[in-house]
Amino acid sequence: MTERPSSPAADRAPTGWPPAAPAGAQAGGRRLVVGIGEFAVSDRGEDMIITHALGSCVAVCVWDPGVKVGGLLHYLLPESRINPERAAQQPAVFADVGIPLLFKTLAAHGVDKRRALVKLAGGAEIALLQGSSALNVGRRNALAAKEILWRLGILVKAEALGGNAARTVWLQLADGALTVSSGGMKSSL
Repeated sequence: MTERPSSPAADRAPTGWPPAAPAGAQAGGRRLVVGIGEFAVSDRGEDMIITHALGSCVAVCVWDPGVKVGGLLHYLLPESRINPERAAQQPAVFADVGIPLLFKTLAAHGVDKRRALVKLAGGAEIALLQGSSALNVGRRNALAAKEILWRLGILVKAEALGGNAARTVWLQLADGALTVSSGGMKSSL
């Protein structure tokens, strides 16, 4: 069973995308594209969950080797209190409500948070290019993920956070491999 984001943005990607899939992509698998303020969970080992152009946003990537279920959340802002109405309609936009929702959905698919491998990507300060560094949205997003996961008793296994370049992330559900692409360079987390 797969849960997909409800937005039509999940079926489209930015112009010039997608970059080549990382090595190990499963033939016949689906590419579940997660947009801003969305998440996806899948128990199909041949699937790949992808999110493009992470700037100050953060992707929370989870894979449980015991049940081979994974999920990815792409959130925009750290705290829902700035817009409770939007948080009620689209909780995955905010870290404080989106991360617990992701783990609740994963638990419904048999994921055990003690066994889950959690990796984070994003949190860049893209606004530096626009002279808005005082907001520190990328840094605040990265700190929010770590704090919320800590409160939930979940450890982060790896991260690619900060900097000032956008990232694209691929989560392979066959083995939980996470590939991060930024500036034409790919790395594995």
